[in-house]
Amino acid sequence: MAYKDLREFITDLESKGLLKRITQEVDAYLEITEITDRVSKMEGSRNVALLFENVKGYDMPVLMNAFGSYERMAMALGVEKLDDIADEIREILKLPYISLQNKMNLVSLIPLAKKAINFPKYVKNAPCQEVVMEEPDLDRIPILTCWPKDGGPFVTLPLVFTKNPKTGKRNVGMYRLQKYDSRTTGMHWHIHKNGAENFRDTKAAGGERIEAAVAIGTDPVLTYAATAPLPRDIDEMVFAGFLRHKSVEMVKCKTVDLEVPAHAEIILEGYVGTDEARREGPFG
Repeated sequence: MAYKDLREFITDLESKGLLKRITQEVDAYLEITEITDRVSKMEGSRNVALLFENVKGYDMPVLMNAFGSYERMAMALGVEKLDDIADEIREILKLPYISLQNKMNLVSLIPLAKKAINFPKYVKNAPCQEVVMEEPDLDRIPILTCWPKDGGPFVTLPLVFTKNPKTGKRNVGMYRLQKYDSRTTGMHWHIHKNGAENFRDTKAAGGERIEAAVAIGTDPVLTYAATAPLPRDIDEMVFAGFLRHKSVEMVKCKTVDLEVPAHAEIILEGYVGTDEARREGPFG
């Protein structure tokens, strides 16, 4: 099944006994990750997803270990077992240039394309924009410090959206974000990643900044799609539509020229300066 959002996935996990709610107060500094580390190494029914509902100093819950077993990963992708989807993924990776800019290239590949391709659906109203912070404040989000010698708190599962300034093609990658202060994070994209290429192309064109948006708490297929090592011309949101057998609903950002998943829990909008660099890490 295709989950509409992360909340549906949580409900399904709990109904199957694969998630435990933690109501006791816990700290985002080291404690949540220490508990999760122990649980994720357990075997059988003791290895469960954890929903920390009472995080010290915050009014947001934290979901951990959601993908920490083969069973939960198969649920996330909507299959009985992970092998079920492998052959389909191999087939879609044969399709060239799967992106909004190359729809016509797919004509000769129908019926495979008709079965596989679900382009994003763009909506005007979205749950992710029901509450908008006019003065953004990262201090209100329970960003975890994971290990004692880490350089600070890190967002470790963000979907980072950028566009290439030359082609207009979207990239969605998972690049960790170190929180520096209430308005600033680092952007740790490796030099071989498409996000970093978009950054370099923006700088080469004389741009002083590249717009970026970050989605946190998306439906599990979107989270997986952002990590998938896809060929450069395959749009991650199209790939997610293939896995879900249903289009991903997306909405235009409020302050940047990007679209983001409509059902994400949190959206951060901002930019990365092309001439600004800071020390990042260590992490892990």
